[in-house]
Amino acid sequence: MRSAEGIDGDVRLRAFDFLNEQTAIHGEVLPWAILSKGFPYDGIRVPLIGPQGIFKPAVLPEMPLSIATAPVREGQERPYDDGLDEHGLLAYRYRGTDPRHRDNVGLRLAQQRRAPLVYLFGVVKGEYMPVWPVFIVGDDPSALTFKVAIDDRQLGLLNSVAPPDQAAEARRSYVTVLTLRRLHQRTFSERVLNAYHQTCAICRLRHRELLDAAHILPDGHPHGEPIVPNGMALCKLHHAAFDANILGVRPDYSIEVRHDILIEVDGPMLRHGLQEIAGQLIHLPRNARDRPRAALLEERYEMFRRAS
Repeated sequence: MRSAEGIDGDVRLRAFDFLNEQTAIHGEVLPWAILSKGFPYDGIRVPLIGPQGIFKPAVLPEMPLSIATAPVREGQERPYDDGLDEHGLLAYRYRGTDPRHRDNVGLRLAQQRRAPLVYLFGVVKGEYMPVWPVFIVGDDPSALTFKVAIDDRQLGLLNSVAPPDQAAEARRSYVTVLTLRRLHQRTFSERVLNAYHQTCAICRLRHRELLDAAHILPDGHPHGEPIVPNGMALCKLHHAAFDANILGVRPDYSIEVRHDILIEVDGPMLRHGLQEIAGQLIHLPRNARDRPRAALLEERYEMFRRAS
């Protein structure tokens, strides 16, 4: 008969294998249906997600298997404001306000035993981006938060049984910062594409694999926030043209094409893809709050004019 510790370790490794399999098939964002169905283990179904953020499937005796951050609902903030702390770690909120709640106690035990978990980051409603392995590395009852480190998939699992040294801590901090940045950018991308119904705002192309979420003001600009009103769904061609200041979008949503491009003589792609769109209006999201903000378009249009 397997020990509780043996079952716990087996289930975690099987969960990681399952996520490797599913992300290879479906991509890095997985729907709730796949995560909630989970995988079989000794004839028992093991889900990876539940109604609460901290989740322990029934097969595990003591410690949770996953922690989740809820997706942003349109027009609302996340119910829990998880984010980076000053040490490059994820500050993950307690379940409720009682440090002795069984879910909080379970994560505390995972910290003591250095058990790897899955972090499920809500991208949009019903879709999550799984990250693993993550480790609980700190506990701050006064702030009702745990400190969470994301580690390299191979090195993290190999070294999870040993106390992290200075090099491991630095690696985890680096991986955590990069991963959370990627998670937030993916959220921006999915929300923008959903707002535009998976359609290029300029040419109406509907092939999802050929669409990008373009920033109006670029990432790194003081006003270049990863929010839907600072984005447009653009196909690869028009995204590249927009970023290269070959085309611009005026605050009235009309498209302007650089003069030298308008008078250039070339093949049908130039004529139909760029020259003929001059003066047209971009396709806008149905919801007014998702439409490009006029002030952002105006600032970006001035950048286009200066570059032209």
